[in-house]
Amino acid sequence: MLNPHLPTRRQALATAGGGFGLTSLAGLLAAEQKQGQPQRSNPPAKHVIFLFMTGGPSHMDLFDPKPALQKFAGQRPKTVNLRTERVTKGLLASPFKFHRSGQSGVEVSELLPRLGQVIDEICVIRSMYTFNPTHTPARNLMHSGNIAVTRPTIGAWLNYGLGSENENLPGFVAISHPRSGKLWRSGFLPSKFQGTQFTPEETAPEKMIRYLKNPAQGKASQRKQLDLVQQLNRIHLADRATDGFLEGRIQSMETAFRMQFAASEAFDVRTETKGVRELYGENTFGNSCLLARRLVERGVRYVQVFSGPGQPWDDHHDIDKNLRKRCPDIDRACAGLITDLKQRGLLDDTLIVWGGEFGRTPVSEAGTGRDHNPYGFTVWMAGGGIRGGVAHGATDEFGFRAVENRVNIHDLHATLLHQMGIDHEQLTYRFSGRDYRLTDVHGRVLHELIA
Repeated sequence: MLNPHLPTRRQALATAGGGFGLTSLAGLLAAEQKQGQPQRSNPPAKHVIFLFMTGGPSHMDLFDPKPALQKFAGQRPKTVNLRTERVTKGLLASPFKFHRSGQSGVEVSELLPRLGQVIDEICVIRSMYTFNPTHTPARNLMHSGNIAVTRPTIGAWLNYGLGSENENLPGFVAISHPRSGKLWRSGFLPSKFQGTQFTPEETAPEKMIRYLKNPAQGKASQRKQLDLVQQLNRIHLADRATDGFLEGRIQSMETAFRMQFAASEAFDVRTETKGVRELYGENTFGNSCLLARRLVERGVRYVQVFSGPGQPWDDHHDIDKNLRKRCPDIDRACAGLITDLKQRGLLDDTLIVWGGEFGRTPVSEAGTGRDHNPYGFTVWMAGGGIRGGVAHGATDEFGFRAVENRVNIHDLHATLLHQMGIDHEQLTYRFSGRDYRLTDVHGRVLHELIA
């Protein structure tokens, strides 16, 4: 008969931790937790960069041309249901021209000439749809597959399933204003898998990362102090063998210590040549995309870049003026990222995802803007084994609802995990008596988009 008082393997590891060092202990615990997690050998992608356009960009002004908007401008034709959650007016024609670009001939707005030049690397999904027209729950859906704020985000799932390639840097980084909805949380996964957030407004690492270094102490002194604290943590952990949050704190302390020396180099975009910085654009979003490239180059698994504080793409008013002002920086940085990754041989194993929480309506709001539209919008992907020069799916003639080869959030997530070598139906975590997945009980891998 088994003795119920014998220590578990995890308890034995924790108790023995003092003999072989905390880093080894954390690695063994993490490896044990990921035992049995399904992974394919040699997956197409090793890293993900998610470029999130907070607020919901207007697809029919950027990637999904709709000539019928011009023909029926100001009207509300009976041929399609244009009802939204708010009172809106007639159809609003796009003020922007579209051009066939690249060898593929995919149409792109005049606002995005640089992305047009690299369109043969991009798969434009014109048939995305989601389930909620409100910003916060829609953002949660896009990043965690659920409207609840308690669910783990994509980067946390990847960190849990694959771990980090570089022990000196976090496996999941969010380049975001601190008030961007905490879309880098680990939810019910152990906290060591959550994202580490950095502010994009600064370029000097010591300003970007608060308390990066302790000027009052050298490396040796800090190491001694950390070893003492971690020894106490290990004793505490021995009595709480399943405390994922305590494990997370232990690992976070070690990562923070190592980051003092690795991050100063990795986060310093100022060391790039002038030509490279100009390729991305020397502005906040450009620097963020450049930093994302530097991080995946150094083994960070998942990098999330937000296009700005607040909801910059939430164009309820003055959409013509707003897009003309906003798009040049976005266009330059996104095209620069694709170009730079390709030149460095990194595009094939780096999956780029671009999109917002939803799109915009074809009907006008307040005469000069567009309302929220979860029923049909555009997301694009590039690199990471995805087919380029493709326009997949379609919305109706006015761009309101996805009608052809429809793609929901769970399909997008399933495909992302697949390209990273993970079966979305097998990546699970048991919590409150049931097994949870990023895709829950949904999701289809979009094999037709895979090169």
